[in-house]
Amino acid sequence: MRKEDKQLVIEQIGAQLKEYAHFYLVDVTGLNAAATSDLRRKCFGAEIKMVVVKNTLLHKAFEASEIDYSPLYGTLKGSTAIFFCNTANVPAKLIKEVGKDGIPGLKAAYAEEGFYVGADQLDALCAIKSKNEVIAEIVGLLQSPAKNVISALQSGGQTIHGVLKTLGERPE
Repeated sequence: MRKEDKQLVIEQIGAQLKEYAHFYLVDVTGLNAAATSDLRRKCFGAEIKMVVVKNTLLHKAFEASEIDYSPLYGTLKGSTAIFFCNTANVPAKLIKEVGKDGIPGLKAAYAEEGFYVGADQLDALCAIKSKNEVIAEIVGLLQSPAKNVISALQSGGQTIHGVLKTLGERPE
């Protein structure tokens, strides 16, 4: 590969690091062509961009970035694929779903502005909630007291005494 081509690849990786909020470094050693193609299809379906890169070029892209990715340098060994995404937990769930005997295996991840290094971090990454999940949880919590009052009004005969009695009988 010519020096100009290498520089172009480094710039493309750098642009993708800025474009996507989260990325995973995945070990794809041991995947044959059919398994890699199947993994790419599943990534596409889950809105994950999968890019197989040379470790040295990825290292240079990390160095050129404004963010200090130095905790990830030690994981740049073997065959590496990057999973770029905008939802932090989706790649972790995909790796857990398709991973047989640790292939593909998680090397490291940059998610929610934090570094997760090692395959043992997969469960922690799966547990990260997406923005939509957090919003849905908050809306559910906000609706709960209103639902209690409405149900108390409906069951208490629509009198103040009935409402207070119904609310008083409810377990906390």
